[in-house]
Amino acid sequence: MSGDRVILHSDLNNFYASVECLSRPELADVPMAVCGDEQLRHGVVLAKNMAAKHCGVTTGEAVWQARRKCPGLVTVPPHHGEYQRYSHLVRSIYAQYTDKVESFGLDECWLDVTASRRLYGSGPEIADRLRREIRDTLGLTVSVGVSFNKVFAKLGSDMQKPDATTVITRQNFRDKVWPLPANELLFVGRATYARLQRLGICTIGDLARTRAEILERALGKAGRMLWVYANGLDDTPVADINAGREIKSISNSTTCPRDLVSEDEVAITMRLLAESVAGRLRAHGLHCCTVQIGVRDPSLHWYQRQMRLDCPSALSGELFAAAMQLFRRHHPPGQPVRSISLGACCLVHSWTEQVSLFQDNAGKERQEKREQVVDDIRRRFGHNAIRRGVMLQDESLAGVRLHGDSDIEGDIDD
Repeated sequence: MSGDRVILHSDLNNFYASVECLSRPELADVPMAVCGDEQLRHGVVLAKNMAAKHCGVTTGEAVWQARRKCPGLVTVPPHHGEYQRYSHLVRSIYAQYTDKVESFGLDECWLDVTASRRLYGSGPEIADRLRREIRDTLGLTVSVGVSFNKVFAKLGSDMQKPDATTVITRQNFRDKVWPLPANELLFVGRATYARLQRLGICTIGDLARTRAEILERALGKAGRMLWVYANGLDDTPVADINAGREIKSISNSTTCPRDLVSEDEVAITMRLLAESVAGRLRAHGLHCCTVQIGVRDPSLHWYQRQMRLDCPSALSGELFAAAMQLFRRHHPPGQPVRSISLGACCLVHSWTEQVSLFQDNAGKERQEKREQVVDDIRRRFGHNAIRRGVMLQDESLAGVRLHGDSDIEGDIDD
């Protein structure tokens, strides 16, 4: 790889579970999983240690399923503040080797070490140094992929776990990468993989050997992008460690403490989601042009629907009205609801918004200022310091736990 870029992808092994074991070493040798709150119906496995993995426990499955596989499974609640802290500490180690460090979640980063080789050696040597330093200073292990582009570097970090370095070069990628199932390629999720299989494309090699035009007809622009990835042609740069990344969407979701059976119950939850999303939009100085909802029923069937607003907005009332319009239009009457999400998409900066000739712009501005006052009160005294009267109708719903997400890259799959 002498004339190529040298890209590393570093993936912290069993990150949440490993951090928990640092504070409770007795958990390291017993099957253990970090799980959501079963009482609030968030009872899924978020991470597991190697002992639990050897029992067949998988991330994302329900806790009751994990216990059926592993009767002696020890479960612990997540401590997200600690995970954030260790993630920051690991990135500070990366920053000693290069200023080209791009996060891909809390536990994964790409590093461009092309310019660092004169100081620290070859790509594999730098990867081994990083693994040793992180293990010796923090007690965590990482798997590192070394390659000439970001996509193959990430594939490499997945190939050997835990605590390993894998090198994929221009000379060996056809032997190492092409035999792998196509769903191991970055951004090939379940829906995309199913469509590829219907075309007779099962491996990354099949994907690489298929004409790009065929993939583009089947998958749109994503098809051509995946063809580029499979053939080792990705030249996406690694972002600078201090570079801000553009937020594409903001959303909140919740799994309700009980199935919602009436529209009034859905409205209470949707109002809570709308206020949270609108507050986050205002905090970033953004307005949204599109509102999206996602609904899951007790059988775990999931759908998403979206609509464009007449005018960009960061007002909770307008987001709520659009979300409820979508719900009434698309949700089967009487069908219970298990979880709901509300998202704001197609974002624009507040100062770039065009004034509408057909709207009460002065009234909208006054309403947004009122909501900003509410934002400030909640920041200072907590979210429940000020609430709408409708929330008092059902305290169990008004106090549900919200999960937030800011989508920066976006996925191919829905």
